[in-house]
Amino acid sequence: MDSCAHRGALHGHGKTVAVLGTGVDYIYPRENKKLADEILATGGAIVSEFAVGTFPAPQNFPIRNRIISGMSIGVLVVEAGEYSGTRITARCALEQDRDVYAVPGNVTNKNSWGPNTLIKQGARLVATWEDVWEGLPADLRTRLVPADPESSGQAAASLFTAQELPPHEAAIFKQLKADESTQIDELMEKLEGQLSSSEVFAALFELELSGKIRQLPGKNYVKTF
Repeated sequence: MDSCAHRGALHGHGKTVAVLGTGVDYIYPRENKKLADEILATGGAIVSEFAVGTFPAPQNFPIRNRIISGMSIGVLVVEAGEYSGTRITARCALEQDRDVYAVPGNVTNKNSWGPNTLIKQGARLVATWEDVWEGLPADLRTRLVPADPESSGQAAASLFTAQELPPHEAAIFKQLKADESTQIDELMEKLEGQLSSSEVFAALFELELSGKIRQLPGKNYVKTF
């Protein structure tokens, strides 16, 4: 699972940090040597509190989990048995006042015990990536969202830039942000004199249907990307 997370970060052209339960000179399992080289080559890091030459003793991995949670904004638990290392990471995250997210699972699956229990205890339930995105601090979401072309003078990276929007939809899309929701009343006020209420609702429906925007509770809208 750790390897999959690092590969996902590399695939998304991000930087990732691997925290080892061994010395930094001992990559475990050995087949991850290529992955370790890729992490370093792309500007990431490999860290460990254990001395050089430390072998992969089972007790080392739960110990290092507090470092993983401590250097993270939050921890997402997908599967975790009752006595798993992931459960330890989640507990460390709670003690360190980090956000904890959990993907619910079938109650008959022993690996669903961890996430289901965490949700009962108040962890954020995650069904899609948007559930994690909404929980991120606003300043971090701003840094992750492509720059606004109006403020930077450059075209923002978007799934929808290649397709020109109809005028009514374009007017609304221009008013919305990806990192901050806009309430329907505020949107109506901004577009007063340009679009009627029925035109606004119709355009919002089309934008939402095509996946360009998303409606949040309370008639709030955000761009997707």
